[in-house]
Amino acid sequence: MQLSRSRKKRTLALAVAAFAASLGVGIAAEPAGAATCSDVDIVFARGSGELAGLGITGTPFVNSLKTNLAGKSVSSYAVNYAADLAQTSAGPGATDMTRHVKSVAASCPNTKFVLGGYSQGASVTDISIGIPTLLGSGETIPTNLAPRVAAVVVFGNPLALYGQHIPTASALYGSKAKEYCNLGDPVCAAGVNTLAHLTYGYDGSTTSGAAFAAAKVRALG
Repeated sequence: MQLSRSRKKRTLALAVAAFAASLGVGIAAEPAGAATCSDVDIVFARGSGELAGLGITGTPFVNSLKTNLAGKSVSSYAVNYAADLAQTSAGPGATDMTRHVKSVAASCPNTKFVLGGYSQGASVTDISIGIPTLLGSGETIPTNLAPRVAAVVVFGNPLALYGQHIPTASALYGSKAKEYCNLGDPVCAAGVNTLAHLTYGYDGSTTSGAAFAAAKVRALG
């Protein structure tokens, strides 16, 4: 059973990589540099097999969120991790996400954060906010920085296969988290529809997620 699930995830990761390549999505987000502090920093982890950058889901999510936050300065950071097809890099990805948040938070005391991830990138996010997963372990964001994380938005989160969801699994982040899992998605719904896992970027999910995150950002002032 476990072997079958592992093979299914690897096959799906290959499909994500091929789909991303066909779209030409691989442009890295601009780093949130220490020289200029933004009002909001979006930190997003791409899915398995995608080229370095925000990926097929993170790119439209970030673009939509920037539109929703017109009037605020918004930076974005693509988590620097392998996003390997073997699904073994979520832990190091979480460490990179965590260290980025800590670094920017120290340099920019007024910056708020929106965290997100797609597929294995959602596992990166889970680990970074302190939710244990079977896909590895890594550094977690210090609890004192949790109030500065305005929203957490993930797509196709493997955590759901084990009966967990960020809104109920995290006392710190649950109330400001949103998950998207399409019917039939093999990664989060134990389905067999590969296409269901590839469409978050243009089926309205990223637009909805961005609206949710923008509302949470505005609630912080």
